Amino acid sequence: MTSSSSTATARTSSEARAVARTQTLIKGTNGIGTVRKTTLPGGLRIVTETLPSVRSATFGIWAHVGSRDETPALNGATHYLEHLLFKGTTRRSALDISSAIDAVGGEMNAFTAKEYTCYYARVLDTDLPLAIDVVCDMLTGSLILEEDVNVERGAILEEIAMTEDDPGDCVHDLFAHTMLGDTPLGRPVLGTVDTVNALTADRIRRFYKKHYDPTHLVVAAAGNIDHNKVVRQVRAAFEKAGALKKTDATPIAPRDGSRAIRTAGRVELLGRKTEQAHVVLGMPGLARTDERRWALGVLNTALGGGMSSRLFQEVREKRGLAYSVYSYTSGFADCGLFGVYAGCRPSQVHDVLKICRDELDHVAEHGLSDEEIGRAIGQLRGSTVLGLEDTGALMNRIGKSELCWGDQMSVDDMLARIAEVTPDAVREVARDILGQRPSLAVIGPLKDKQAARLQETVA
Repeated sequence: MTSSSSTATARTSSEARAVARTQTLIKGTNGIGTVRKTTLPGGLRIVTETLPSVRSATFGIWAHVGSRDETPALNGATHYLEHLLFKGTTRRSALDISSAIDAVGGEMNAFTAKEYTCYYARVLDTDLPLAIDVVCDMLTGSLILEEDVNVERGAILEEIAMTEDDPGDCVHDLFAHTMLGDTPLGRPVLGTVDTVNALTADRIRRFYKKHYDPTHLVVAAAGNIDHNKVVRQVRAAFEKAGALKKTDATPIAPRDGSRAIRTAGRVELLGRKTEQAHVVLGMPGLARTDERRWALGVLNTALGGGMSSRLFQEVREKRGLAYSVYSYTSGFADCGLFGVYAGCRPSQVHDVLKICRDELDHVAEHGLSDEEIGRAIGQLRGSTVLGLEDTGALMNRIGKSELCWGDQMSVDDMLARIAEVTPDAVREVARDILGQRPSLAVIGPLKDKQAARLQETVA
């Protein structure tokens, strides 16, 4: 989890301040699972995890920018920019970008979240230099032409429409707004039809230049790779684009803050002609840096993380009131959310919500049994390992860890932290989180009388 070795190599005397610093963050076994980090002049960080037993490699670049960095007028700009970086650079057209990766059987994509953006490509290990060159070119040489902005606007508006047509997805955006209000964290990542229509090429270019400086970026690669070769190739790509400064620069620190969510007892209802009512009942959770997050993970697993969980058993198995019911947590730099989702027939929404509320209240007051906690710990440990068995997942882990925590934790350390969670710690976090007054978001064809009764759920 901490640095075990470091080296520093100065360049020429005229660039005496331009120093590349390399550290071994996690020492693997026989080279397997070794995580190394190099910080280049200009503040660009490169982290890699070596897995010689595979024939693939995943290369990604993480940007320290998400929808929470947007003003109300710029809502959706981060996601819009994600689309535009695929539209062409000074060296490649949009077709050149996609065909280069397609020609080697690779896959390429990107995603935007509330606090970061990631661009990645997964290829055969022998094609890693190509993936590095293409992705780095996209991040450093995007043109952001007005005609591309206008064309892509239509695609993004269709994506917004597609999301709104999926109430099981849309209800989570509604819940975030219910809990966080009209704030950067409470607004949708995609933006709205009005904000997307108002964004111009000039405004997006300024946003790009502000947030895609090397100090805001983390390069991550995992698979059958050589760290030093990755560093040389990334450095060459960034220098070719003129994106690396000649002097040392300090990488941007992980986000922090002390934002508190004080919303309680709010109900937001979005009327839709759907076959099901989609509901999220929840309350403030924990920030991603909170040490209690391990206990909360165990609590979440026991409550709604699998077929043996309390909510699944009570709502689906015993009563057949819903097909999909689960709980989840969302952790941000300075706050978090805990939610319970269920999709059910509109006539049964009050029964489902009552059962969910009763279970949350019961666990808050009486806790979980030792047996439930032990089963949840085992399930969480197993799912953690199984979820990291491909190079894409490994790249995500090390890239996000560097960007969001500024540190790395080995899988063994993660499993140990989960195993160390005690029943008392789970019961304590249950009292703290589930003992709060909840809020509620609902999408569905509910009648006025039903809508009025929803307030009783959070009273």
